[in-house]
Amino acid sequence: MRFVRNEHWTRTAELKTFQEPETHMLNVEQVRRDFPILDVEAHAGVPLIYLDSAASSQKPTAVIEAMNQYYREYNANVHRGIHRLSEDATNAYEEARGRIGRFINAPYEETIFTRNATESINLIAYTWGRANLRAGDEILTTALEHHANIVPWQMIAEMTGATVRYLPFNHEDGTLALDQLPNYLTERTKVFAFTAVSNVFGTIMPVRALVDAAHAVGAIAVVDGAQAVPHKPVDVKAWDCDFMAFSSHKMCGPTGIGILYGKRDLLAAMPPFMGGGDMIRRVTLAGSTWNDLPYKFEAGTPSIAEGIGLGAAVDYLTELGMDNVHAHEAFITNYALEALSDVKGLNIIGPPANQRAGVAAFTLEGVHPHDIAQLLDADGIAVRAGHHCAMPLHKELGITATARASFYVHTTTAEIDALVLSLNKARKTFGY
Repeated sequence: MRFVRNEHWTRTAELKTFQEPETHMLNVEQVRRDFPILDVEAHAGVPLIYLDSAASSQKPTAVIEAMNQYYREYNANVHRGIHRLSEDATNAYEEARGRIGRFINAPYEETIFTRNATESINLIAYTWGRANLRAGDEILTTALEHHANIVPWQMIAEMTGATVRYLPFNHEDGTLALDQLPNYLTERTKVFAFTAVSNVFGTIMPVRALVDAAHAVGAIAVVDGAQAVPHKPVDVKAWDCDFMAFSSHKMCGPTGIGILYGKRDLLAAMPPFMGGGDMIRRVTLAGSTWNDLPYKFEAGTPSIAEGIGLGAAVDYLTELGMDNVHAHEAFITNYALEALSDVKGLNIIGPPANQRAGVAAFTLEGVHPHDIAQLLDADGIAVRAGHHCAMPLHKELGITATARASFYVHTTTAEIDALVLSLNKARKTFGY
């Protein structure tokens, strides 16, 4: 595979180093001091090199302390008390929602807390899908999706009689087969669900063009933003998507909290996802009526500390500047693809650096991905091995698994160099 090099990035063959462009504003060494886990040893005497942010990112001190402060100073339920602790908790939780919404340019009432991107997509499938899909309708997604953007659609199709179709991808570079889109996106299509960034290939999708194509045939557009929102500026109004889902734990925030964005008119027409406290306006023995948005879809005691933590994560990323985050990842991804291309027998799947986010999934001749991950772990390097919740993608490629290194705001060129050294050692260990 040949990689495209940005003219502003130079790499010397002798030193294997890049000079960062002058426009790059992220002070990575200072950023690293914000993440206490990076001072932890992976094993005795072996420093940690964390290259698994696509699975779950590490948390800066600001996020950890925001959650600790809630538990230490105003731990109480939200929306239900008139005492000071409850009022403080409610204010902090709802102020976090507002900041999260502004982060993606979503109005307050269109920013719904869920457990994660998976729950968000299930919510759409089960509420909008059950109300709107019928036998003969088609749901279009793609063959490179995370399972969370495949399985819910399969389940709702079985319930409603609709059919799921899959837009193929180009095996040689991990891009969507857009030339075939007219054959798959038709007047029968009611939903087009696709990822903004592939969690395996790292491919950055033309989101607005895909949304426009969906709307042209009368379909709604559902965007999986789990691998986009943490890494680049995202504006749901500019995308004009009908729904967008993302998770906190991939963007410096805690686990157990995520966001569903949806257009107000669609959300207002949808039935609730679950019943119980907070999502109701009035309950009688004869029946119930629903609360206003966004609470209509938030039954029960929410993940309060986690919502506050996600708000702190958004503040942290906002302070770094998402343009700077994206620039650093583009730089480090270009460096990584160049450096990894020197490893004999290593094959990186996906597009060139200028078309991908900070992900490099690969195979190494003669070494199983699980063995790669285990040997790298001995050197303190954390990567993921397996199908990355994208079994259909791997089956299409004729492989069972890949190893995946993924990068974030704290990744350095020295860590990439260590990855290359460890992979060469692994290759020699297996006699290749």
